[in-house]
Amino acid sequence: MHLSTVETVLEYEVREPTHFCFNIEAAHWPTQKIVSERLALSSGVVGHPFTDHGSGNRFFRFDAPRGPLLVNYKADVEVYSEHVDEHLPESSVSEVPDEIFHYLMPTRYCESDVLCSVAQQMFGNEAPGIGRVRKIVKWIHESIAYRPGSTNSTTTAQEVFVQRAGVCRDFAHLGITLCRALNIPARIVVGHVWFDEPPQDFHATFEAWIGGRWVLFDPTGMAPVDRLVRIGTGRDAKDVAFSTFFGSVEMTRKEITVLEHEPRKTPNSGKAVLELAAVGVA
Repeated sequence: MHLSTVETVLEYEVREPTHFCFNIEAAHWPTQKIVSERLALSSGVVGHPFTDHGSGNRFFRFDAPRGPLLVNYKADVEVYSEHVDEHLPESSVSEVPDEIFHYLMPTRYCESDVLCSVAQQMFGNEAPGIGRVRKIVKWIHESIAYRPGSTNSTTTAQEVFVQRAGVCRDFAHLGITLCRALNIPARIVVGHVWFDEPPQDFHATFEAWIGGRWVLFDPTGMAPVDRLVRIGTGRDAKDVAFSTFFGSVEMTRKEITVLEHEPRKTPNSGKAVLELAAVGVA
């Protein structure tokens, strides 16, 4: 078990009345426990929280007037490691549960239908199972350069495959795409994890459905996946965007902080507490 303190500070200049939807809170998930958390919004802004019960993703929405906007979320989260059997088999398509089936389909950022022949040529002769997924992860890690600024919010897995460069969400999208092209259900997972080198940021990984369970992988190799504080789970990046807005805004600040502690330093051994606070913005 690992205890992490995570904090997100987001500031915007809102140019016209705008509706926002955020996904920055730690998810309700079996492998993590929210020990304490606090969400603060600018004065006069009232958020409407809701949870997607299928994914565990937590959202809050609100209308913001013109002017500066501050969103601040901080939490202490216990993350529990899961043992992974290195002999997990793949499931046939007919064995994939109904609720998992849509993770086999191509999506906006993960064109598994387009890259199907490529995936078959590269990995079709590998023995099915978790070992094949690990070879996909290894190939991405060794073949795709981690290069900030090389992609944007519309870049797809096919484009990353061609240009051989991207950031963590691109690595995840390519892993998802190659798995789906081999009939392995896969999905994106976004969260917080401590890196050796700053700056800290939201980090994207992916899960593959192997042996009747989800197994987490990080093709970037930047951080241990068993310490990831999960925020969002979805088909691709459009399902786990940390901020979605309908209006004209400019982001003026994004600051992510991740601190890891020894388990004995848990600040609150009681149940999770949610505090909604109003703060002024200068």
